[in-house]
Amino acid sequence: MSNNESSTDLKARYNELKKSINRASNWRERLDAVEELGESKSRESIELLKYSMTGDAVYKVQEAAFRKLEAFGEEVTMPKRKHGELIKGTNKILLRIKKSLPENHSYEDFKEKVKKMRLDLYDTYEGDKGAEFDAWLKETWATLPTR
Repeated sequence: MSNNESSTDLKARYNELKKSINRASNWRERLDAVEELGESKSRESIELLKYSMTGDAVYKVQEAAFRKLEAFGEEVTMPKRKHGELIKGTNKILLRIKKSLPENHSYEDFKEKVKKMRLDLYDTYEGDKGAEFDAWLKETWATLPTR
């Protein structure tokens, strides 16, 4: 493969990774992109990793980006884990979804509608909460007012 071809391939891969980094409704894809970006140091990979470290809503992705940047020798500070709402207006959004369902709906109905209507929100909290996600969502659902 000539230098031109490899340069073109790298640019295409970088563009794919950039799209993955910006995919709000798939934290696992963003984490995979961070892992791949951390395999080869370049100005572009450092730029995207810094963006992920400071801007991603899921702490696992931020932390992975930090570790990759640190491995590259970049001077970075571990991001602080956010507490409270990761997406502005989460409780209002969840309340609207709950109120849109029939009065006697189940938690599973609610969970499915959240996933269907706001995959970005669902994915962000699922990524952040990990194994505690279902308990958190169920408790939130139970404490939201009805009608």
